[in-house]
Amino acid sequence: MRLKSGLVLFLLLVLSTAAYAQDTTESAAESAEKLRSQLLEVQAKEDALRTHLAELDEMIKPENIERSLAGIGSTRPEELRESRRRQLASERDGVVAQLQTLETSRQRLETALSNAEILEYQQSARPIQKLSASSPRQFPLLMLGGGTLAALALGGGALFYRRKIRRRSV
Repeated sequence: MRLKSGLVLFLLLVLSTAAYAQDTTESAAESAEKLRSQLLEVQAKEDALRTHLAELDEMIKPENIERSLAGIGSTRPEELRESRRRQLASERDGVVAQLQTLETSRQRLETALSNAEILEYQQSARPIQKLSASSPRQFPLLMLGGGTLAALALGGGALFYRRKIRRRSV
């Protein structure tokens, strides 16, 4: 009876530690996947802004400003062209500022992603070590499981030894 209850306790302990280790690995993997998707979004935004910046650089050329205002009649075309140039320059400066912000975000995401991938690798390589190091509340449970395993091994060894002695004496 003791053997069965000890075996049941041991199996419960092994299953709970395996489930916990798997949960932490999945959370690190999920975190890395979220960071990858965020990085892709930032890169897509960067590409769109770079395209828009190239369009603005083309539009700000004097000949293109003149062409865009060709159909508009004015008594002061110089002021109209200067106003359009300032508007395009202001828009271009805003796009450049957004690009700088996105570049900083991209660098931070790349760093966070590499750290998450390292953590994911470490958790998948050593889940039980991660369990004992990161959760002090479950450490006694882990030690109890180790003690139970040792007791089961000693009990099994004692039973084996007793049977061996009985067989010799018969």
